[in-house]
Amino acid sequence: MSYEMIALLMFASMMLMLMTGQRVFGAIGAVAAVAALALWGTGGSVIPFSAAMKLMKWYPLLTLPMFIFMGYVLSESKIADDLYKMFHVWMGPVSGGLAIGTIGLMVLISAMNGLSVAGMAIGATIALPELLRRGYDKKMVTGVIQAGSSLGILVPPSVVLVLYAMIARQPVGQLWLAGVFPGLLMAAMFIVYIYIRCRINPALGPVLPPEERNVPMGEKLRLLGAGVLPIVIFASMMVPFINGWTSLVESSAIGALTAFVAAVLKGRMTRAVFETSVRQTLAISCMFMWIILAAMGFGAVFDGLGAVRAIDNLFTEQLGLDPWMILILMQVSFLLMGTFLDDTAMLVIVAPLYVPLVKALGFDLVWYGVLYTITTQIAYMTPPFGYNLFLMKAMAPKEITLRDIYGSILPFVLVMICALAIVMAFPQIALWLPETVYGK
Repeated sequence: MSYEMIALLMFASMMLMLMTGQRVFGAIGAVAAVAALALWGTGGSVIPFSAAMKLMKWYPLLTLPMFIFMGYVLSESKIADDLYKMFHVWMGPVSGGLAIGTIGLMVLISAMNGLSVAGMAIGATIALPELLRRGYDKKMVTGVIQAGSSLGILVPPSVVLVLYAMIARQPVGQLWLAGVFPGLLMAAMFIVYIYIRCRINPALGPVLPPEERNVPMGEKLRLLGAGVLPIVIFASMMVPFINGWTSLVESSAIGALTAFVAAVLKGRMTRAVFETSVRQTLAISCMFMWIILAAMGFGAVFDGLGAVRAIDNLFTEQLGLDPWMILILMQVSFLLMGTFLDDTAMLVIVAPLYVPLVKALGFDLVWYGVLYTITTQIAYMTPPFGYNLFLMKAMAPKEITLRDIYGSILPFVLVMICALAIVMAFPQIALWLPETVYGK
């Protein structure tokens, strides 16, 4: 059997195991272990073991639990409630203003968290009931919350970009900075879409009644202070890091400590909040570690077969595809996989194949990390099995059906596809900031 056929068999076996409901790390790791033993005997265990040890020695890995802890502290301490009150008061007089404010809330939550799940939970529990109570169209607002929560994996400090950095061996700081403008661009496009749609049909997003809008300026300014907190937390870890005063790990520790202190000063760091934050941090960090360890082992065996070179030869020489066509096909494959896999699973399954291929084709791996993340956001919300669709159904009130959720997301998916096309056509949207800061 040729190495190409072995690589194809490995990939197909892994996908089959995942489709039968096996745990991601178990499916990936099992295929890697069986393939290594079958190809090289007991000596084959050295290949995945060596890759795993490289990961364990990667110092920036310590940032992962720090950012997860920071996000859960801010979520569990209800600091996000203050943010939504701020947007409620300031954006209420605008048609569709609360929906626009919800996007703003998601951007700020993303800057404090780095996980889309937290944004979804906050949006579904805080924003969604308020929007429905004030007569907002249920289809539109469920789409708003799903789209807004997806920004958590693009706006720094994105945990997904940290994982991509591990696998692609790219600087985390550059990846974070590369995600800033694409994330803000996408948020701005969401806001423009909501504003235009609600201007055309005001019934979709009615303005607040006068009695709720007439808030004293002093109260408005006090609530505006709630929006300063995430900016302070974000600046406390990013400014020292960008200026070279602290390392990435030190900056993540500063962010986690700042979030903890903020919750204490607000009187919300109870024993229950602390215990929940620590437990969730441990659970998610362990989940990521198992998946990444399995992926590193799979990637080492896969690369040892020469599969990447074989696929590069297939696309460029045998099929005669140009690099841009290959890149587009990669993004399409992410969209297809996103119908039944989450972002971490997609990354660890195809990164061993795609990252070396992207490098061989001459594309920038930092820019490609942003493309991957945007495509993952789209795949998260693509029917029939988009991860966010079912997460939204689990959190939404009973009057919102799965059909409503499916119908709500199409306009936002189209907006995100437009944003992806813009970033692909103009790479400097992603690359200008890291090149400027790091002087490349």
